[in-house]
Amino acid sequence: MDQNVTISSSDSILDENMYDLYGWVLERGYFDDGQAAEELGVELKEVVKAFERLILLGLIRVDPSNRLRARAVDPDVASVRHVLPLHHTIRREQEKLDRLTSDFTRLRERFLNPVRLKDPSGNRCQSFKVIPDLDEVRAALNRAAAECRQEMLTMQPGGNRAPEALEEARSRDHALLSRGVTMRTLYHHTARFNGPSLAYMDEAVSRGAEYRTAHELVGRLVLFDRTRTAFIPMADDEDGAVCISEPSVVAYLRKVFEMLWTRATPLTGATAADLGQVAKELDGSILQLLAAGLKDEAIARRVGMSLRTTRRHIADIMKQLGAESRFQAGVLAARAQGLI
Repeated sequence: MDQNVTISSSDSILDENMYDLYGWVLERGYFDDGQAAEELGVELKEVVKAFERLILLGLIRVDPSNRLRARAVDPDVASVRHVLPLHHTIRREQEKLDRLTSDFTRLRERFLNPVRLKDPSGNRCQSFKVIPDLDEVRAALNRAAAECRQEMLTMQPGGNRAPEALEEARSRDHALLSRGVTMRTLYHHTARFNGPSLAYMDEAVSRGAEYRTAHELVGRLVLFDRTRTAFIPMADDEDGAVCISEPSVVAYLRKVFEMLWTRATPLTGATAADLGQVAKELDGSILQLLAAGLKDEAIARRVGMSLRTTRRHIADIMKQLGAESRFQAGVLAARAQGLI
C-alpha cells in the first residue's frame, strides 16, 4: 500500500482495533493477520482493515517483499506528515479570518460614522454635520441660501431678533425672493410686539414672503428645498447648529413645520384686534404651562418671551387669579382650564 497517501481531515485517527493492533505489532515486530485476530479477539476482516489504516497513517511500515515483516513507527514521526499541513491550513485560515475581521471592522466604523451623500450639485457632504461656531453657522446658512432654488422654511422662536441678524437676513431673503424662491417663516406671537421685526417682515411680505405666528414653537429650524438641507440648534448651545442633509430626516422636519404652520396665525398686520387676540392666546399658553408646573425659565422659552417679561405676565396672572403662590396659581389655572 502507498504510504504517502494522506487521509481526509474528517477521518478519525484511531479506533480501538487500530490502537490494539499497533501495540501488537510494536511488541512482536511482525504482522500475522490470523494470529493477531485470534489473540486480540477481533474478526479477521477487522484486523486487516485496522492494519491497512495504520499503514495509511504511516504508523506501521511493511517490507514490500514480505508483508509479514512489519514494524511500528514512532508516532511523532508519523504525526508530522498529518499535523504540519493542518498547522499550515490553520495559519492560512487564521490570516484570512484576521483580514476579514479587519475589513468588516472598517466597514462597521464606516457604517456607524456619519454617512456621506452627494447633494444635488454633486458635491460630497455629511448627512449630519455639527457646526459649533456662530460665524461658521452663518456662513453655512448663507451658502445653503445661495444654492436654494425652490423653497426656504424658517422657524424662529422668540420675538426679538438682533439688528445685525435682521440686516443679514434681509439681504439673504431679498436674494432668495428675487429669484423666485418661496419663503415661509414662523415666529412666536411675541414678534408682533417688536417694531424692528415687524418692519423687517412687512418689507419681506411686499416681496412675496409669508409669515405666521404661534404661541408655542418646538425650536429653531431653517430648511431649504424640501428635502435637501436643514439646520437645527445644537443641544444646550444657542450658537451652534447641526446641518442635516439626509433626505428622510429633512422631509420629517418639513412635516413638523407644516403641522405648526397650519395651526399658526397669519401675520396680516399689527392691528389692535390682532394684538388683543395674540395677548389672549399668550396668557392662555402661560396658564396651561403654569398648570403643568413648569418653571419661569421653561415657560419663557416655550412662549418666546424674555424671562423678565414672562415673570411680569405670571405676576399679572397670579393677581387676576387671586393666587398668593405659584403652586396656588397652578391649581387655579388648572381649574380655569378644566383640568381638575
